Amino acid sequence: MIIETLSTFPHMFDSVMGTSMMKIAQDKGLLDFTAYDLRDWTHDRHRTTDDDPYGGGAGLIMKCAPIYEAYQAISGIDVGMKPELTGNEQPTTGPAPRHVGAPAPKVIFLTPCGRRFDDALACELAREERLMFICGHYEGIDERAYELADYEISLGDYVLTSGELASMVVIDAVVRKIDGVLGAEGGALEESFTDGLLEFPQYTRPASFLGREVPPVLLSGDHQAVARWRREQSEERTRRLRPDLLQ
Repeated sequence: MIIETLSTFPHMFDSVMGTSMMKIAQDKGLLDFTAYDLRDWTHDRHRTTDDDPYGGGAGLIMKCAPIYEAYQAISGIDVGMKPELTGNEQPTTGPAPRHVGAPAPKVIFLTPCGRRFDDALACELAREERLMFICGHYEGIDERAYELADYEISLGDYVLTSGELASMVVIDAVVRKIDGVLGAEGGALEESFTDGLLEFPQYTRPASFLGREVPPVLLSGDHQAVARWRREQSEERTRRLRPDLLQ
């Protein structure tokens, strides 16, 4: 899978994408990840990506022109961006496209207006060949940029400082769905939400800790009994903590 991000703070992805399962996915050749700097498609010496909102109001709005120009350069799809440079403007310094001939990316915006992100959507995105996350910042994004969107996604009813943070959550949830990323075969199939339930309780050594015992069924060696217990625990935990999932 190819995943690309476009943002004003591309180095925010360094830690998350350079460690743990995200790094393993890249080392295995299962994920090709690139974080692009939106400022590389600006034309002023300050590399400006935002401006005051029409109509007034607090905060700054991300401009749509750099987003369109970057999308055109990265995807290879002509959206009609042909900036006319004057003597005071600078040419773009964006890198050459890395994936010439690759499928067009599915473009994702993280926005409070979007579809609520869940496990089903993570599975849907994991079946795509190429994803591009356009990360907002500041007060918001010029509404015209959303015309590029294939997906508008919300993590929930709250606001984050940046789309980079939200994108990392979605990327992590999606990449671990790719066959071969997780070390345990079928590991992603036994987690919370995959069957509409919360995951059952888990235990490891020691069998007794501060007077708290591991349920005897897990020590029995009876795999069918263990499977029944886990199913019962998943259903009970979901009824108690997330009854909305059962509906």
